[in-house]
Amino acid sequence: MKKLLNTLYITTPDRYLSLDGENVVVSADRQEIARVPLHNLERIMAFGCVGASPALMGKCVSESRELVFMSRSGRFLARAEGEVNGNVLLRRTQYRIADDSIQRLDIAKNIIAAKLYNSRWTLERMMRDHAMRIDMENFSGKSAYLQNAIFAAMNASDADSLRGIEGEAASVYFSVFDDMILQQKQEFCFNGRNRRPPLDRVNAMLSFAYSLCTGMCTSALEAVGLDPYVGFLHTDRPGRRSLALDLVEEFRSLMCDRFVLTTINKRIMEPNHFDIREDGAVWLNEDGRKVFLTAWQKRKDDELRHPFLEEKVQWGMLPYAQALLLARFLRGDLDAYPPFLWK
Repeated sequence: MKKLLNTLYITTPDRYLSLDGENVVVSADRQEIARVPLHNLERIMAFGCVGASPALMGKCVSESRELVFMSRSGRFLARAEGEVNGNVLLRRTQYRIADDSIQRLDIAKNIIAAKLYNSRWTLERMMRDHAMRIDMENFSGKSAYLQNAIFAAMNASDADSLRGIEGEAASVYFSVFDDMILQQKQEFCFNGRNRRPPLDRVNAMLSFAYSLCTGMCTSALEAVGLDPYVGFLHTDRPGRRSLALDLVEEFRSLMCDRFVLTTINKRIMEPNHFDIREDGAVWLNEDGRKVFLTAWQKRKDDELRHPFLEEKVQWGMLPYAQALLLARFLRGDLDAYPPFLWK
C-alpha cells in the first residue's frame, strides 16, 4: 500500500512558492517567511496564491508531487501535471467500459449503493449515539427510505433512473442534516444543500470538504493509472473530472459530512471563521481555512480496517485503496468493483 505523506496547505493569500535545493520556499513581498523539505510532501495546495516558480513546478511534476491551486473559497483552479502515468491498456479498457452502457451502469450502481449505504449508517450512528437528542421516529423513517433506495439503485434499469433514485435519496438524507447539528445551532443552521455560492456556514464547509475530497480522488486515480476525466456515473464534460466525482460519492457522508458535523459539534469551527459577502455568499476566511485544514489533516492520519482489503489503512489512503480496487476490476482481477462500505 502506498505511504501517506504530508500535505502542505498555503492558506494565506498572495504568497509565492519557489524551490531552493530540496526545499519549498514560501515568500511574501519577496521576503522568505517559511521553507519546508519537499521530500516529506506528496501534495502542495495553495489557496489564493500569487504563483509558483517554474523550477518548483518542474520538480513537483518530475517527482509526481501534486501542486494544486485553489481559489480563496476552495474552488479548484489548476494543477501542475507532468507526463500521464499508467498502463495504456488499462486506460483503453476504462474507455471501452465507459462507452458500454450496460457495463458502466453496473459500476455506477455499486458506487451509488455504497453512497446510500454510508449515508444510512450516518443516520444510524446518530440514532445510536444521540437517541435522546433527536426525533428517533423521523430518523428511523429516513433510514428505512435509504435502505429501500439501495435496493432500488441496484435494480435501476438505466443511468437516468439511477440518478433519479440517488437525487431523491440525497434529498431525504439532507432533510435531517440540521438535526445532526447538536451544538452552535443558531450560528450553524442548515436549511438544505446550496452551492455556487454556499449561502450558510454549513454549506460552505460541505463544499470545501467535497472539493478537498475530489482532489484526493483525482490524485488516487492518476496514481493507479486511470483517467480521472472519464467516468461511469457522471457524464463527460470538458474539464470535469467525472471518474473522480464518481469516486467521491462513496466518501461524501463518511469522510466529508461526518467531518463537518464533528467540527461543529465539538466547536472546532466557530462563527468567526467565516466571511459573509454582500451577495449572501458565505466562505471560510483565512483563519477558518487553517483550523479546518488542520483538523482535516489530523483526520486523514487516523487508521481504520478496510472491510474488503482486511488491512489497516489511513483515512487519507481510502481514495487510493478504492482506485486500486477499481483498476484491479478493470484488469479482470476482480469479478466486480467492491465499493467502500463503512459503519
